[in-house]
Amino acid sequence: MKSIRKDNCLYCNDKSCAVSALQKKELEILSGNSSEIELKKGELLYKEGSLSSNIIYLKTGLVKEYTTGINNKEQIIQIIKSHSYLGLSSMFGNKMSTYSYSALENSRICYINSSIFKNIIQNNGKFAYEILVSVCQENINNYNRCMNKSIKQIYGRFADALLYFSNIIYENSTFELPITQNEMAALIGATRESITRMFTKFRSEGIIETENKKIKIIKPELLLEISKIG
Repeated sequence: MKSIRKDNCLYCNDKSCAVSALQKKELEILSGNSSEIELKKGELLYKEGSLSSNIIYLKTGLVKEYTTGINNKEQIIQIIKSHSYLGLSSMFGNKMSTYSYSALENSRICYINSSIFKNIIQNNGKFAYEILVSVCQENINNYNRCMNKSIKQIYGRFADALLYFSNIIYENSTFELPITQNEMAALIGATRESITRMFTKFRSEGIIETENKKIKIIKPELLLEISKIG
């Protein structure tokens, strides 16, 4: 982890929608209470159960949000892409971090003092609205993923994961999978062996093509149908 500099929010090219709603004076206050950090792939941002004194804004890169259960088994909650906030669920409730976060690729983040962040929310309605929209959308997405895990078979859950990376994370039918097969298993609630079988099955049915970690979706309509049927 490498500290780069105190961030200047006024001239940042990677502002969130919420920060774009701030006035110059508010941006100056935010700049004085945030630090930009450069992370390498695999580095930890926050550990589950640690004191959460900052809000994290992911400027660039990709992060996994996860929790550790029985026998230290990892369960991935979601993959988070750039221009997203991490740790908002801990800001008004439990001051301990609910989840762990680690970088899936080289990333740049901003640690923002949570007291300053709260103060801006209290004084700027547009900023508060954008943060509320972000929290609500995240809760809806996590709820849908949780429900899909509980009612869908492995075939449907695997299709969901591929669509998630294609449509949400990369917005492209061709992408490089940023996680291992073990992590894919932790994401959809399966075993590594099941993931290997699913890759083989989807390739044999002509739904996807793979080359190392690169995946190309050949039949998006069929993949969507598998997702719907579950």
